[in-house]
Amino acid sequence: MRTRLRRRGGLVDEPDYALVGVVRIPETEKSPARAIGRRVLWALTALFVCSIVVYIDRSGYIDAKEGEMTYVDALYYSAVTLSTTGYGDITPITESARLVNIIFITPLRVLFLIVLIGTTLEVLTERSRQAIKIQNWRNRVRNHTIVIGYGTKGRTAVDAVIADGGKPAEIVVVDKDQIALDSAGAHGLVTVRGDATKSDVLRLAGVQHAAAIVVAANRDDTAVLATLTAREINPNAKIVAAINESENTHLMRQSGANSVVVSSETAGRLLGIATITPSVVEIVEDLLSPEEGYAIAEREVEPAETGGSPAHTKDLVLGVVRAGKLYRVGDEEVEAIEAGDRLLYVRQGGPA
Repeated sequence: MRTRLRRRGGLVDEPDYALVGVVRIPETEKSPARAIGRRVLWALTALFVCSIVVYIDRSGYIDAKEGEMTYVDALYYSAVTLSTTGYGDITPITESARLVNIIFITPLRVLFLIVLIGTTLEVLTERSRQAIKIQNWRNRVRNHTIVIGYGTKGRTAVDAVIADGGKPAEIVVVDKDQIALDSAGAHGLVTVRGDATKSDVLRLAGVQHAAAIVVAANRDDTAVLATLTAREINPNAKIVAAINESENTHLMRQSGANSVVVSSETAGRLLGIATITPSVVEIVEDLLSPEEGYAIAEREVEPAETGGSPAHTKDLVLGVVRAGKLYRVGDEEVEAIEAGDRLLYVRQGGPA
């Protein structure tokens, strides 16, 4: 019975350590010098504490030189003890020699231990750290954006989201191509490896808690099935999908997509316009690049604008969204702005 339940639940019911390699949380960039410096500081602290303890109890130690044990002797003893050097047939017997041993020889031993033991422990604990990060991420991920497919369309969509103020850590990329996922991870994005048409993969990406889903698959049939699966899990998320053929637009709509972009036809129209009026294409590109120039944005209606015409606002308004439906400026339905409307307008480039 347990085996059957595990098969039904899929990846969602797997323990966090089993998801290492499937889900990858971006690592925070750390300075190598800072990491090594922190380890050296801990080593020196341990050495100091040990020397104090030895010096306080110095009457319980016997020195080979048969003299009273000084703090330098205690420090020397601590150094050779913590570094696991031990005692050999050559032993410094003067304070100056022991001081040299402490200042020059022991740091070299500590550096060796840092490189050898520290690196080994880091490799051994990497899987555990990733499992803990995955667990924490799954517990807190909410209202994020999921991008299905990290090809040209997916990467461009991510760039647009980030340019418009989105945070990389709040974007999850789902793809089967490990090379694409490595590229996404290098840009600070959370990645999930798997087939986005499968519900357990989408649930692992947190689709049930997502605010927006971008479907940028290479094939239209994959895009339709991924959209249908995502909509079934999350009825409220905003789903935007890209397809290659316009004849599949109605399938995407029926599958639950809020917006459908026909990439091939859009590119073709721009190419056609460019042969006649290239400057128009430049303006369109400018409007689609929120990080500079001008951009198309959406905002709430201000109280002072209620009852007025969209054409008489402080911004260049292109359309009015009312009850989820878009009206162009000039339509009779939106001759007067109502409370609760949202305005599509042209704003100066940069995050909103």
